[in-house]
Amino acid sequence: MGHVISYVSACILPAVILYIVGFGILSKVNVYDRFVEGAKEGLHIVAGIMPTLIGLILAVGVLRASTFFDIMGKLFEPILHRINMAVEVFTLAIVKMFSSSASTGLLLDVYETYGTDSFSGLTASLMLSSTETIFYTMSVYFMAAKVSKTRYTLPGAMISTAAGIGMSILFAGWMS
Repeated sequence: MGHVISYVSACILPAVILYIVGFGILSKVNVYDRFVEGAKEGLHIVAGIMPTLIGLILAVGVLRASTFFDIMGKLFEPILHRINMAVEVFTLAIVKMFSSSASTGLLLDVYETYGTDSFSGLTASLMLSSTETIFYTMSVYFMAAKVSKTRYTLPGAMISTAAGIGMSILFAGWMS
């Protein structure tokens, strides 16, 4: 059964590409020219959001190097101790709002320190899968779509992230 799933998953992307090209040919569309136009537009979008990406990566790097996250963890340590949450998991929750790759690195640190099946490991795993990189997503996608008024996006994203963190703690407590 595992071989069948592997085979099907390996065939899905080429099948979709063949379908799109075939449909374009049947519709009498110059597929190659459309592809080149889309690639050019994609490069312009990437060039437009590159300063934002560099700024976010730099900001996360500076905050990690400056021990800001350690200071925040120590500040909230009494509260975290009451809910049985490791400071590293709290740090992970903050970093996840800015960078998914940086939070994945922190997740590996949590696994090494506490183990994957520990309360902290389960909480961190659930937290990463149920929260979003809020500031990355907002800056990149809103900049690409030229959205200047975000209205309730940030408060809504913060509320849903808090809910994801809270449910991660509850489910990890139930599972461990």
